[in-house]
Amino acid sequence: MSDARVAMDRMYRYQRHIYDLTRKFYLLGRDRLLDEMDVQAGESVLEVGCGTGRNLIVLAEKYPASRFYGLDAAEVMLETAQAKIDAKDLTENIILRRELAEDLDYRKTFNLDEPFDTIFFSYSITMIPTWRQAIQAALDNLKPGRSIYIVDFWDQKDLPVWFQTILKNWLKQFHVQFWHNLMPHLENLEKQNLGKLSVTPIARRYAFLARFEKVK
Repeated sequence: MSDARVAMDRMYRYQRHIYDLTRKFYLLGRDRLLDEMDVQAGESVLEVGCGTGRNLIVLAEKYPASRFYGLDAAEVMLETAQAKIDAKDLTENIILRRELAEDLDYRKTFNLDEPFDTIFFSYSITMIPTWRQAIQAALDNLKPGRSIYIVDFWDQKDLPVWFQTILKNWLKQFHVQFWHNLMPHLENLEKQNLGKLSVTPIARRYAFLARFEKVK
């Protein structure tokens, strides 16, 4: 078993029981991301770093004619997610797999014949050390002309310095890393004509919502 999987299981062994209750107060923009997705009947949507399955359940209840998939490195989080999915009777709509983000392969991981219509990261990029590879894997597993969405912490530069310091020190406890070269990396992908990037700041750059539409 990889070190990353072991670390995730260790960190979330107990946190998973209070995760949804506590995170709703500071994971800003998650619902906005879900609202902005244009999901059509029969389409397949993947969340990378699905955690407790909260986002997937919201989407599956909203779009019952579509299929949703969740990927996570932590077995304990997937156990919690599966229990919630079972309780909601959504086992036909949501499929979960344990895998590292950079190892995603729609054929091998989910036994699918086609790439995904939409892939999204909700506050997971800042917890993926191999985030560049994770983004590339998402692009490789996405249909042409479709989009990757990312919502996550930004640089908070429009917020007071004392707030930035407290937030970043607190988030370190949860292995959250602020990748200062993330946005330049996304912009560079656009410059390489791999897709079109749009970025919306949330709460004075507390967070951001990015959409990267892959070239057709």
